[in-house]
Amino acid sequence: MHNHLRMYTAAVACNMGQSHWKAPAKWMYYHLLDADWASNALSWQWVAGANANKKYVANQENINKYCFTKQKDTFLDVPYEAFATMEIPEVLLETETLKLKTPLPNNIALRIDKERPTLLYNYYNLDPKWKNELLANKILILEPTHFEEYPISQNSLNFMLELAQENIPNIQVYVGEFDHLKKSHHLKDIYYKEHPLNNHYTGIEEPRDWMFEVQGYYPSFFAFWKKCKKQLNY
Repeated sequence: MHNHLRMYTAAVACNMGQSHWKAPAKWMYYHLLDADWASNALSWQWVAGANANKKYVANQENINKYCFTKQKDTFLDVPYEAFATMEIPEVLLETETLKLKTPLPNNIALRIDKERPTLLYNYYNLDPKWKNELLANKILILEPTHFEEYPISQNSLNFMLELAQENIPNIQVYVGEFDHLKKSHHLKDIYYKEHPLNNHYTGIEEPRDWMFEVQGYYPSFFAFWKKCKKQLNY
C-alpha cells in the first residue's frame, strides 16, 4: 500500500492540483523514514509525466480498492476520461511555500583514537555489518549543507539516530562538514561507501551494495527490470 499512497499523493498534487513535482516531492521526502531522494524524486517525475506524455491518475474507485476505503462523492469520484478536462479542484487551489528545516542535534566532542582508522557513516550508509570486525573510530556525519538541500523531519532524524546507536556499537555523531571533520581531528585512513551525494569525501572509497549486478544504459525502467528479474532467487 505504501507505494500506492505515494502515487496517489503525487497524482493529486501534480496532475489534479498542477503543482510542479519537486516541491511536494521534497515534502514527502522530509517525512519518509526510509527516504531516498533519487527513488522518491524519480517516482514523482514518473507520476507527473515529466519524462513522458502520459500522466498517472487514479480515481476514487481505484483508491478505495487499494486503500480499503469506501469514500464517495469526492472530486476523484469520476470516470477516468473526465481527468483530461478536469479543472483544478477548489480544495487544491490554495498552495503554501514550503519551509522545511532539519533539526540537527548539538555537537558533542568526539573521542578519537589516532592509532585507528575511521569508518564514516551517513544518512545513506548505516550498514551494521560493514567492516564490523575492524577496530576503528566510527562516526556518523551529519553535514548541514546536505540537510539544507535535502531536509528531513525530526521523526526521520530520530529514526536514523536510533538505528545507528542500536546497531553500530560505539558510533559517535558529528554535526559539521566533512572537510572540517577531517582537518580538525587529523583523521587518517578514512573509509566510506561510495554515493553520489558524498563525492566530496576523500579517503578510501568502497563500493555500495547493489541488489543486482546489472550495468549499462536502459531506455526505460522496465527494460532494466527485465534484466534484474533474471537474477532473483525465488
